[in-house]
Amino acid sequence: MTDVSPDPNIYDTGTEARGIPGYDSLRARVGDVAGSHRLGMSVWDLAPGCAAYPFHFHYVEEELLVVLEGTPMLRGASGWRRLARGAVVSFLPGPDGAHQIYNDGEAPVRFIAISTSGAPDIVSYPEQDKIGVFERPPGDGKLFKLFPVDAEVHYAEGIEPPVPPPAG
Repeated sequence: MTDVSPDPNIYDTGTEARGIPGYDSLRARVGDVAGSHRLGMSVWDLAPGCAAYPFHFHYVEEELLVVLEGTPMLRGASGWRRLARGAVVSFLPGPDGAHQIYNDGEAPVRFIAISTSGAPDIVSYPEQDKIGVFERPPGDGKLFKLFPVDAEVHYAEGIEPPVPPPAG
C-alpha cells in the first residue's frame, strides 16, 4: 500500500515507471497517497514518441483526463484527435469510452487522470485480445489479473460433487 500523506503535492509525489518499450511514462498515484478510497487520481509524465497505456476501455470505472502540459494525441473509439493544453476529456465505461494517449511531440506531456474507484473493474484491451480484472487500489495482495479473451471456461469446470456434512 502507498504511504498516506495529509497534503500530497502533484509536483513532489513519488512516481512509478511503466518499464514497457513504447510506453515510457511515469505515474504518480496521488489519490492513493492522499488516502482516497473511492476516487483515483494519477499524474502522468509521458515521454515523446510514447503512449501512456494500450488502447483499452473499462466496464466499471469512469475516467476524466486533464492535459496540464503539451498537446498529446487522443485515440478514442471514433479515431485520433489532438488535445490542447487544458483540455478535459471524459471516458465513460464501455467500448465508446475506449482510449489511449500518445505523445507525438518533442517535449514531455503531463496530464492528470481521475477515476471512480473502490470497486473491482474489468478492463478490455481489444487489440491484445485480453481482459484485465482489477481490485482498487492495486497492491497488498489485491486482485490484479490479465487473461486472454479466449481463456473462457465453463461454469461447472473443476467443480466436484459436494461433500456431505458429518452425520450427527
